[in-house]
Amino acid sequence: MQREELTRDPKSTNPLVLAFLGDATYAHCVRYHLIARGLVKPNQLHKEANRYVSAKAQAHILLTLLPTLTEEEQAVVRRGRNAKSGSVAKNADIIDYRHATAFEALIGYLYLNGHEDRLAEIVEQAFAIVEGVRNG
Repeated sequence: MQREELTRDPKSTNPLVLAFLGDATYAHCVRYHLIARGLVKPNQLHKEANRYVSAKAQAHILLTLLPTLTEEEQAVVRRGRNAKSGSVAKNADIIDYRHATAFEALIGYLYLNGHEDRLAEIVEQAFAIVEGVRNG
């Protein structure tokens, strides 16, 4: 699939729009990762995917990765965390929800900017963090 040309600079994109895209991008990566690991039962896939995409998991990922992020990435994270969302967190406290939104904004930003290598690196680190929680 060929990407369309962007009509605006990703740096000026609303952080909630970045999070919207980041949510879908990260969920896609998680689902592919789980299927590649051999999980094929839909119920098992859903349950396992939730371990990666829950607000609590994404907040933990973000806080673990924060010291390794560039200044530009940290600025995106701040914008995402501080964005005023019209929705209420379900099954998560507000702090985890804001950190999860910030993580998703970062993923969306990297995707929109075409930073595929950095996006892959962040996603791989996210998987290692989630799997380390279970294994370590």
